Amino acid sequence: MADLAALNDDGLRQVRDSHLQRLAGMFSGRHGPNVFVLCGVKGIGQSNLYTEPEKWIAEALDDLASRADAVRDPHVFRPLSINPWPYGVHFVDTLFGAHVYELQGEKENWQAEYLRRPVGELAVPDIEAHPSFRLARRLAEAFVEARVTVPFFAPPILSSPLNIALNLFGQEFLLAMLSEPDDARRDLRVITDTIRWLHAWFQEHVPFDQLQMIAPSGRMQPPGHGQICGCSTQMLSPEQYDEFVLPLDREILGQYTGGLIHLCGSHSQHIPTWRSMAELRAVQLNDRAAEDLALYFEGLRPDQMLYVNPCDGMPVNKIVDITGGQRTVIVGNVCEPMRVRTEMERKGGAIRQGLPPWGKRCEGCHAPGCRHRLPTGGTMPGVT
Repeated sequence: MADLAALNDDGLRQVRDSHLQRLAGMFSGRHGPNVFVLCGVKGIGQSNLYTEPEKWIAEALDDLASRADAVRDPHVFRPLSINPWPYGVHFVDTLFGAHVYELQGEKENWQAEYLRRPVGELAVPDIEAHPSFRLARRLAEAFVEARVTVPFFAPPILSSPLNIALNLFGQEFLLAMLSEPDDARRDLRVITDTIRWLHAWFQEHVPFDQLQMIAPSGRMQPPGHGQICGCSTQMLSPEQYDEFVLPLDREILGQYTGGLIHLCGSHSQHIPTWRSMAELRAVQLNDRAAEDLALYFEGLRPDQMLYVNPCDGMPVNKIVDITGGQRTVIVGNVCEPMRVRTEMERKGGAIRQGLPPWGKRCEGCHAPGCRHRLPTGGTMPGVT
């Protein structure tokens, strides 16, 4: 059993807060000399999360205490966090009566069956009486009662209205958006109100400076920021997203000082909408979404942050070539400090990647981040 005193250590808290202050500065348009790298430490319990949640939290804290010195890294932000994921991405689904089950032979691979009712008849859940919420409440209360100050706590995956609607109804919900739009809006409203209630509960019961959202080890934001999951937005046109989903996503992030959207697919059609979304302070890109980093860097506002998980299609060197380290959080165990590039150096890196170095739009295709390379030393007619 590790000494939990490490989780109240003033020195660790000071190092943690210095990284947080730099991150907050980046959200305000300031960056340090080096590229910001985030690679947090997540505490894991060994007991059954579902039957012994308090014991699981105690073990997870013990796990963190044994690795607490990772926080002292002066170059990489390695925040400690507790982030239990009961029912994975289907936690909210359980509140609506969905049958959620573990895939046979694959521990913690949670799946959900679609509801056997039509879109438009989703029942408002009794959240406080539901076993899933009671489990989440016990987990949060156990963390708070431990009275540790260095680690962060993240609730279960609270997802987003569209993600949950598709979890509950599958393709029938997409069809309803076309054929029965009022029914689709009605169920999205019920889902949104449920998600907002959950956010409000955790905001009230977890200390402000320790509350984060899902996966803080790779999506840590300055305290007071929220998060939504945008996975399923790739299935919508910009017009559908603007009509059905955008106001609801804005409501959720509006409960905070703005926040982040997680993206993992092909979502770039929504960049103009997200650029105008005042509540959206950051995007987190992994897998397929990370390959479109140049589009997000050039198409979003200069005050919107980019969290990027390196992958085969977007290695670290390419990330830095595209952004120069500006507005960028690289998520991963990148130990060698990398200097933030000047704008001139960033333009040179963009040219090496075959991208327009000025981050402007070409009148030939009107697409942000088009791949029409500008001749070295010259200009392309029509660049605005």
